Amino acid sequence: MLFTAIIKEDDPRSPRLQRLYRHVPQEDLPLGESLAITIKRVVPYYQEQFLKELKAGKNVLVAAHGNSLRALVKYLDGLSDEEIVGVNIPTAIPLVYEFDDDMHVINRHYLGDQKVLAAKMQAVKNQGKAK
Repeated sequence: MLFTAIIKEDDPRSPRLQRLYRHVPQEDLPLGESLAITIKRVVPYYQEQFLKELKAGKNVLVAAHGNSLRALVKYLDGLSDEEIVGVNIPTAIPLVYEFDDDMHVINRHYLGDQKVLAAKMQAVKNQGKAK
């Protein structure tokens, strides 16, 4: 199972206690976040918005938080839950996807110097390690 962070309903950080969300039904306000939850949000948006633009011949630039990018990479690359855990997406290095006429991925590559890329990927890998 992919990691889920959960807070208690009475936690001051809970969206259920924030005035900003007072008009949102309580059941629509999550107490946690996981890659699985992010995928449920990202994939439909990709299918409804990005694909429309791509099919129209446009280039689409996605700038997003790491977990949103991981969700998109997992979907586009057809990765399993186990495989995505080992993927380290470097910050601020463009990842280019190329599609065929049927919108299947035919190529993907990072832009930039490969040594810089390798160092940034290692930095992502090391983020959760104790010092």
